[in-house]
Amino acid sequence: MLIGEYEHSLDVKGRLIMPSKLREDMGDKFVITKGLDGCLFGFSQSEWENFETKLKALPLTNKNARDFVRFFLSGAMECELDKQGRFLIPNNLRTVANLEKEVVTVGVGTRIEIWNKEKWNIYNSEENISADEIAENMEMLGI
Repeated sequence: MLIGEYEHSLDVKGRLIMPSKLREDMGDKFVITKGLDGCLFGFSQSEWENFETKLKALPLTNKNARDFVRFFLSGAMECELDKQGRFLIPNNLRTVANLEKEVVTVGVGTRIEIWNKEKWNIYNSEENISADEIAENMEMLGI
């Protein structure tokens, strides 16, 4: 399971170190794409296939479904770790997530999220997220 929060810096070529604790679950090849909330999503090959299957099942006749599929697939890139455990984040995806130097990689179960550190700190702040409010809202999802 992908868990934890890890801080690293992008190098001048736009490469990021995959945290060692996430490497085994992510594998040497994985897919990154535009994510929600201003971050990037990263999926292992098997999780990407699961996600892709769900996207393919969405009705082509529904505009929201087409937009959803287009959003995730248009920016998707297969990445591969080099011998130092780094991978290149393409410029278009760095721009989408406003990734410049300081980056936070977060394991969220079935995927990783890659955040601009400042944006992550704002998102993750107590002013923005209340665990009590989130817990109350999860009740309608059966949690």
